[in-house]
Amino acid sequence: MQLKDKNAIVTGSAQGIGKSIALALAKAGANIVVSDVNLEEAEKTAREIEALGRKTIAVKCNVADAAEVTELVKKAQETFTTLDILVNNAGVTRDNLMMRMEEKDWDLVLDVNLKGAFLLTKAVTRIMMKQRYGRIVNMSSVIGVMGNAGQSNYAASKGGLIAFTKSTAKEFASRNITCNAIAPGFIETAMTAKLTDEVKENYKKGIPLGRMGSVDDVANAVLFLVSEQASYITGQVLHVDGGLVM
Repeated sequence: MQLKDKNAIVTGSAQGIGKSIALALAKAGANIVVSDVNLEEAEKTAREIEALGRKTIAVKCNVADAAEVTELVKKAQETFTTLDILVNNAGVTRDNLMMRMEEKDWDLVLDVNLKGAFLLTKAVTRIMMKQRYGRIVNMSSVIGVMGNAGQSNYAASKGGLIAFTKSTAKEFASRNITCNAIAPGFIETAMTAKLTDEVKENYKKGIPLGRMGSVDDVANAVLFLVSEQASYITGQVLHVDGGLVM
């Protein structure tokens, strides 16, 4: 119960990595605001959190929309008063080679993955600064570190998120607010489940540990970074990638 009485917002937490993070924090004692564009799935996740004995609300929110972000944080504060943890996990992909990529696909990925983190962080840190306490974790990616053909928009958004993390960490450290990023590698999700066995095996060949990661691998890293065990860690990027990027 290391997060007992802590209150957390986890964006994009209706399913996949976000859901795993929300459940991990709840199991450690935190109350959770489940935020997602898919309200029906968000409510299912919230019910699982309630079954753990935690307080929770599900809120539909497009993190790229400033008005919706403001409403999300308002509802969270009305429900829990304090906000101690923010996990900027919401993200999208619109992959294509640069010469074929449409401007709207560039804009969408940057708006959700990068601008969304800015909007949430700006809104939540106003509360955290008054509390003189806060833990922020941004979900980046190994693609934001090493780049990838056909993912220039995604790489730019995730690389930008790393730079944003470092700047945020410096701005808010004096108020006891830490900000770190996690860069997952190839994680087994509904998205990777659609890949052929041949493609998966080719991916695994480039991973020193020889396997894809699980959503729990990522969730456990988030749990560490928001815990008191990580209170002296800020502005860092933790790679959860089986050694893919060293």
